[in-house]
Amino acid sequence: MTILVTGAAGFIGYHLCEKLIKQGHKIVGLDNINGYYDINLKMARLNQLGVTDIFEHKISKSKIHGDNFHFIKLNLEDQVHLPLLFKQYSFDVVCNLAAQAGVRYSIEDPMVYVESNIVGFMNLLECMRHNDVKKLVYASSSSVYGNSDKVPFEVTDNVDAPISLYAATKKTNELMAHTYSHLFKIQTIGLRFFTVYGPWGRPDMAMFLFTDAIINNKPIQVFNNGELYRDFTYIEDIVNGIIATLTQTKEKNNYSLYNIGNSHPIKLLDFILEIEKGIGKEAIKKMCPMQPGDVRSTWADVEGLKNDFDYRPKTNIQEGIKEFVMWYRKYYNQ
Repeated sequence: MTILVTGAAGFIGYHLCEKLIKQGHKIVGLDNINGYYDINLKMARLNQLGVTDIFEHKISKSKIHGDNFHFIKLNLEDQVHLPLLFKQYSFDVVCNLAAQAGVRYSIEDPMVYVESNIVGFMNLLECMRHNDVKKLVYASSSSVYGNSDKVPFEVTDNVDAPISLYAATKKTNELMAHTYSHLFKIQTIGLRFFTVYGPWGRPDMAMFLFTDAIINNKPIQVFNNGELYRDFTYIEDIVNGIIATLTQTKEKNNYSLYNIGNSHPIKLLDFILEIEKGIGKEAIKKMCPMQPGDVRSTWADVEGLKNDFDYRPKTNIQEGIKEFVMWYRKYYNQ
């Protein structure tokens, strides 16, 4: 298939492109390479995909994968160049992973989230509508569940009480997808991601922050005094789940939502302990209060994805952390 992957220079997007190319699909990757976190890391991911020369609004061909991977630097909300991209390629399916990420940053700079996550998503839906692209898989988030005390989280739970603007934009995406599925018969599959970690991970996420601090003898901030639980999910398991939804055909509703996680929440202090074991050094812990916009716990009920797409996460936290620490040491010459 010919697949558009937005957010291709991102953590999940990069890994997804790698695996889809290996499976023989032709991928067009899109990313605006914004400065929310280290641009050098994003560029390094693209280099792994064979893209070294990047120009605004112009296609770059992979030096490794040739015509099987093209890349374009582009904002999702660009209403001139995104429609042109859809005219240039006949996409079979779109996977939208592009978004302004980060719960805490959404409190500081909310307009960026509206532009990228809402206006950009709308622009993408319109391009699909006018170019007869009939399937969209897109990233939602576990943050839509807010501070729900009911666990595990099920997709049928009420999600009308987000506690960050980031979460509100993701809920908005789900509503917009529903509208376009209903009006224009576009199949939309929303994946509510739970905490993803692994090699090439984001520097603003706990796995990266803790590893970096422990190796470099810096204190780590442990929020809510460590009384937080996260459904940490290894990147390979996440990518396998996404690919199943992209490539398998299910004669179901045009509109569907799934949780995609590990379904085994881990206490933050236990997570830190495993990182300490993986590095071979104890962390300097600074206990901190709960942060605005944070939730106490996440826990995915993944039965829907298991039943419909045979999703089976299999990487335990010990293996996953070991892989991340190995990558980190190699990447940063530690």
